[in-house]
Amino acid sequence: GAAPAQAAPAVPAEPLSALAPENLTKARPKAPFDLTGNWFISGSVPGGGCVFARRPPVLPKLTPAAQKHFDAYAAAVKANKVYRDDIGQCWPAGMPIIMTRVWPIAMIQLPTAIYMISEFMNSLRVIYLDGRQHTDPDLVVRSFNGESVGRWEGDTLVVETRNFTDLDRHWVDQGIPASKDFRMIERYKLINNGNTLEGEWTLIDPQNWEGEWKGTRRWNRVNDHDIQEVECLPDLNEHLQSTSSTRGTSPTWTSTGSIRAFPPARTSA
Repeated sequence: GAAPAQAAPAVPAEPLSALAPENLTKARPKAPFDLTGNWFISGSVPGGGCVFARRPPVLPKLTPAAQKHFDAYAAAVKANKVYRDDIGQCWPAGMPIIMTRVWPIAMIQLPTAIYMISEFMNSLRVIYLDGRQHTDPDLVVRSFNGESVGRWEGDTLVVETRNFTDLDRHWVDQGIPASKDFRMIERYKLINNGNTLEGEWTLIDPQNWEGEWKGTRRWNRVNDHDIQEVECLPDLNEHLQSTSSTRGTSPTWTSTGSIRAFPPARTSA
């Protein structure tokens, strides 16, 4: 007789969206804290830079390729010129820079995800909390903000972000590039009666530095400001110091440097 028909292999179901009602209403432990609100970066970085201190022992040893960028950036600053200001040309700032600029960040926390919108370029970051894993690196659509997956460990939110873009327009800090192998591990606690968010960061990128680059940043809750539309408009940027090497002032990425804000960004306290 004829051989029995083979059953077709089961096709795995598509994972539920973080906003699917079935996902939102699943039974899960109550989150230790809720980040819903507006947040503003606190404090500056000793010695300049966007993320952490840019000199040893905080800054790890750069690889030869990354050191060339860092040295070229330092030489440009010394000469009152600009080195690779991709943000000023409207390339996305990406992680971690969007978290460290002096622009407020709106956060909306749901049981399945935390949605973050930085007023800096209105950049969107999503931290998934619904138990999903990172996407297969061969299938993922890489991005400047990466793919962030979080979990709760006691009263701490632990986030791992990977799957960053492989374009050479992504920077961790001024003069320090990021590769597609860049990873971030963030550990967040809510302190000061819920008014301060403290994040311990570990940055890893074997293509650009050795070992781990670590530091702590804090954000204060802001109750008197809502984020606004902020667009990067390249046709308006040529006259700004961060996009022209002929300007006579030292180029920096500032709260107003190369982005047109509606209305202009507030200054850091």
